Amino acid sequence: MLNVYPLWKYLLVAAAFALGVIYALPNIYMPDFAIQISSQESGGQVSERALKVATEALDEEGLEYFGAERTDGNALIRVPNDETQLRGKEVVQRAMDELQQGYVVALNSASTTPQWLRDIGAQPMKYGLDLRGGVHFLMEVDTESTIETRMEGMETDIKRRLREERIRYSGSELSGRVFEIKFDDEQTRDEARSLLQDQYRQEFDMTTRQEGDTYVLRLAITDQTISQIEDFAISQNLQTIRNRVNELGVAEPLVQRLGNNRIVVDLPGVQDTADAKRILGKVATLEFRLEAEPDTPRTRIVEYDYEGRTVRLEQDVILRGDRVVDAKVGYDPDTSLPQVNITLDGQGGDLMHRSTRNNIGRRMAVIFIETKTRARYETVDGEQVRKSVPYVEKSVISLATVQAALGVKFRITGLGPAEARELALLLRSGALAADMFIVEERTIGASLGEENIQQGSMSVVVGLALVLVFMLVYYKVFGLAANIALMFNLVLLVAVMSSLSATLTLPGIAGIVLTVGMAVDANVLIFSRIREELRDRAAPQTAIDSGFGRAFVTILDANLTTLLVAVILYSIGTGPVKGFAITLSIGIVTSMFTAIMGTRAIVNLIYGGRNVKKLMI
Repeated sequence: MLNVYPLWKYLLVAAAFALGVIYALPNIYMPDFAIQISSQESGGQVSERALKVATEALDEEGLEYFGAERTDGNALIRVPNDETQLRGKEVVQRAMDELQQGYVVALNSASTTPQWLRDIGAQPMKYGLDLRGGVHFLMEVDTESTIETRMEGMETDIKRRLREERIRYSGSELSGRVFEIKFDDEQTRDEARSLLQDQYRQEFDMTTRQEGDTYVLRLAITDQTISQIEDFAISQNLQTIRNRVNELGVAEPLVQRLGNNRIVVDLPGVQDTADAKRILGKVATLEFRLEAEPDTPRTRIVEYDYEGRTVRLEQDVILRGDRVVDAKVGYDPDTSLPQVNITLDGQGGDLMHRSTRNNIGRRMAVIFIETKTRARYETVDGEQVRKSVPYVEKSVISLATVQAALGVKFRITGLGPAEARELALLLRSGALAADMFIVEERTIGASLGEENIQQGSMSVVVGLALVLVFMLVYYKVFGLAANIALMFNLVLLVAVMSSLSATLTLPGIAGIVLTVGMAVDANVLIFSRIREELRDRAAPQTAIDSGFGRAFVTILDANLTTLLVAVILYSIGTGPVKGFAITLSIGIVTSMFTAIMGTRAIVNLIYGGRNVKKLMI
């Protein structure tokens, strides 16, 4: 029997529509404006006292709020509008700074989606900066500290090279951008200069002088090398921030260089700005050092606190975190405790192997180095202005005995689950080549303004209304079926974008408008084919069957070529182009389903299996 679907096809269409409605439903629940308080430390908790201090500060300023609560270790205070949110953030930030307990205060949007929808993974779409706004960070790179660190690293390498070649020196001094090595005789100094020139000719200008009985080799870093180090630091940090943004799952971010030492980061539609701030603003790396032996000179020792006691470590660093190429969280099979599995690059593996093969039985420390900021308030033009002052905090996170010579792969233990996850993320996303801290954080409003946003939404409504009227007037009953399928298509489009956490932008709205036209275009081809069959005196049931069957190939070819173009736009485009390509791609897939299978199911329900004399088309 023509034009009768088997039961499973009707159930498939019904199930797709039901799921589409459910997963599109969260978009009708607009989120509340909120102020979020979280801890700088991984796994840290916001205390009840901190939440009380924050709400009391809002009360003192006469700012309205509701729904203050602690969830997942963070505190969330809901406020009625964006103006109160901005003013409230400053008030709460000041109150948290006075507590001096390392709390991060950030703007957030609190979900109002019902719990039963969240339990099944239904979430609203994210919105781009041009529709909902987002968070803007201005980050400053400390290139001076990079040069100092690079000089310290080259100092260690030069001393190691001289020891390996058995060239004795009587002393050394590193002062700023100049490194001086002292020798007891001229011949040994000249041997050292000849040796180092082969490797460091581009990095240093080498000169010699004599001071009494001491012969000095002076190595001054060149301006060209300084410029290369600064450019590398900015480029490496830029790439690292991009990697961290990808780890956070932020769609369509903007990460770009600004001037000589600053990086701009715009995160559109983020749901947890506090988490983004904590991860992006965290400058963290590792150092590996051996524990000092009892006869090590005091000048070659650095001391750290570890588990309530002082440990003495060698000043020379085995290697730093920039040699890490991969880091993953795992669990010790014997103790089930979390660990971070480290993979080094080739040179890092060689350095680690060389340092541990002759030191089996000694203990090696893993030092976690993190750049944090303290809040300081200054009076500028009679107003209190908050400034962030960076400082470096170093701590030993592991002190373990070297059981065997290590290579490119080893593990770090002694961490909690949250600390292990964060350390792995920071190392995996790439080591920062220079210290960096947030100097400005603000909320970005809708760049095109409320009027343009309303016009964008209106374009969808007007376009949809015109299409619905045209299809209904021109194709009658078949137009009604196409209209129902078109509405079904929009529901599916929103549901898929929400499920994929895609970001909707103003160009994305343009993609939706185009999708509306393309969706009915397939139905127009089908209905035109049915009319041709009827003009050729085909029976109504045969005309319907032929119309859907023979138009399918044409529809498939047209949509596949458009989908290919959309994929190319997404792969090579950025920002607005990607926003357009995302909605267009999803819209093509959903319109293929609704225009062919959805419309046919409706038509079959109306005409299928009946003795039809005339079609309303």
